[in-house]
Amino acid sequence: MGIIEFSEVILVNHNDEVIGKMEKLEAHQKGLLHRAFSIFVFNSKNELLIQKRAKGKYHSEDLWTNTCCSHPSPGESIISASNRRLKEEMGMSCELQSAFSFIYNVELDNGLYEHELDHVVIGFGNDEPVINPIEASMFYWKSIDEIIKDIDDNPLNYTSWFKIIMKDHLEKINNALKNNNESL
Repeated sequence: MGIIEFSEVILVNHNDEVIGKMEKLEAHQKGLLHRAFSIFVFNSKNELLIQKRAKGKYHSEDLWTNTCCSHPSPGESIISASNRRLKEEMGMSCELQSAFSFIYNVELDNGLYEHELDHVVIGFGNDEPVINPIEASMFYWKSIDEIIKDIDDNPLNYTSWFKIIMKDHLEKINNALKNNNESL
């Protein structure tokens, strides 16, 4: 499976206005605010598809996280980038929609920083993923309640951004699930 990994990220201000671009690793070393996205795919049982990041990832390796996440390339929309990365990482596609965004800034385990304006994108589908082993080593479909309990019991097993979303933005995720169930 050919992976198109863009090496530049889009630098933004707190209003998500583009202020430049920079090589991805450099932006993470300097802790500069840049645009990112986190995809949450749910199945018809309202279970979230989570993945375990592959060993060898440049940060947060071997940790559980949301379905897929990455950075749009310069000139690429969040939805277009999300569709591209969902196919590249998880070998699947579904209709995706923007849900909300937030800013976070954390120091990672290897001297890198995640300072991102993260666009959370939600999708619904029942396809089983065909994971790219360069990106992910395992996956599970789990209920939100199971995930929250496991994060509480084993916080070191999860990525920082996923824990932030599940702690601080759970109501927004639940609203997206509720809206989807009402439209069925």
